[in-house]
Amino acid sequence: MPIPDFIVNLRRSIGHAPLWLSGATAVVLRAPAAQGAAEQVLLVRRADNGHWTPITGVVDPGEHPASTAVRETLEEAGVETEVESLAWVSVSAPMVHANGDQAQYLDHTFRCRYVGGEPHPADDESTAAAFFALDDLPPMTDHMRERIRTAVEHTGTTRLD
Repeated sequence: MPIPDFIVNLRRSIGHAPLWLSGATAVVLRAPAAQGAAEQVLLVRRADNGHWTPITGVVDPGEHPASTAVRETLEEAGVETEVESLAWVSVSAPMVHANGDQAQYLDHTFRCRYVGGEPHPADDESTAAAFFALDDLPPMTDHMRERIRTAVEHTGTTRLD
C-alpha cells in the first residue's frame, strides 16, 4: 500500500495541506560477492518518479522507526534485514508529492544488515530492486547518496541535523 491508511484518513479532513510525518530509511548493506569487491547496498527504483533510492517509508502510528525500516524492506523489496544502528536523524525540505499532497519528514536513517531474500519489486511502489556495489551506484539525488554515505561510514554516534 503506497499511502498508509492513517494518512488517507487525515487527507480526507485536511486535503493537500502540509503534514509533518516521521519516516525511516533502510540502508541495507551486504558483503561483497567476491574477494576484493565493494560492499553492496540495496536500492529500489521508485514507481512514482523513476529515481533509485534506499528503502524509505512512513512510520505508522505507534510503530518504532527501526521496525518501519525492517517492515518496509520486506514490503518493497522482498528482503529480510536487521537494523544495526541509527546513523542519522534529519529533517527533509518541505515537498509536494505528485498527487499534490504537501509533507515534510523527520527521517531516521538506519544502517541495516542483509539477512536473506532475493530483491524484487514486492509491491507497486517500486519497478526494480537490486543490490549495487557502493563504488558503482546508479544516478540518484544527492540527499539519497548522503543517506547511504552516512550509514556506510557510521561508527556508533548518531548524526543529528
